[in-house]
Amino acid sequence: MFPRAVDQHKPSKPLIPNGLGVIYVLVSTIYLFLLHYYNYAAALPLAGCILFGGFMGLLDDWLDLRWRYKAFLPLFASLPLAVQREALGPEATKMATYIFGRIDFGPLFYIIVIPVIVTVTTNVVNQLGGLNGLETICPSIVMIGLMVTSPQKSILLILPLLVYLILSVFNFSGKIFVGNTGSFAVGLTLASYAIIANNEQTLLISISPFIFNSSLILLNVFLYGRTARLILSGQRWRADSRRSLLTLIANYKPLTEKALVAVASLLVALSTLIAVLVCYVW
Repeated sequence: MFPRAVDQHKPSKPLIPNGLGVIYVLVSTIYLFLLHYYNYAAALPLAGCILFGGFMGLLDDWLDLRWRYKAFLPLFASLPLAVQREALGPEATKMATYIFGRIDFGPLFYIIVIPVIVTVTTNVVNQLGGLNGLETICPSIVMIGLMVTSPQKSILLILPLLVYLILSVFNFSGKIFVGNTGSFAVGLTLASYAIIANNEQTLLISISPFIFNSSLILLNVFLYGRTARLILSGQRWRADSRRSLLTLIANYKPLTEKALVAVASLLVALSTLIAVLVCYVW
């Protein structure tokens, strides 16, 4: 039923069903449409963003989009979010910050802040991938953190989180890939929900490992023309460079695929825990 892709990080290179992220997209949007039917206003823009993320991921899976297109396509998803925030009235363009309090960005919130949050979050989540479990476990941890720090809106993510956690079990065990369909959709979910719940500061701290990973990758590509690469040595992955979060870890200590994913997930869990603590203590 689903196309199969080679698992490059297994010695035997098995063929694994790919694109299972479409299940997350379909179940989440149906759930959010039902919430909208029962007059939960914020559900519709979130559903639209998840659908767009899934569509963008499908395009990438089919056409192998260049990064210049993937970097800017999420901008279109900022339109329904801008409309939803505008309905909040005078509070629409205000964003909470830990250092400077609540800042009113005015019109710049619609034309700069929202597009930047959506574009950066979607792309950094997509870039932290390649190993079984990274595309599912790490975003799920961030999703939990966002729900904890904005309980009044958490109903929006109850079923999406449950579905993605189920997919993460099969993904981590190497039985399925969620593909770009899943990673782009969940990246847009995180960005969109943070904007809807006015919880951007929690998102920023939680995804700091994702941002660090993307910064390392992009700096090496643009400055040195070098890409990150893991090397299989027996049952462990090692790296002879530090051009991404994963190669930084593997360069320090060679690890099995599952151990490498576990370390990366722990780093995301730590950043998310800090975000939650800061939210309630600051």
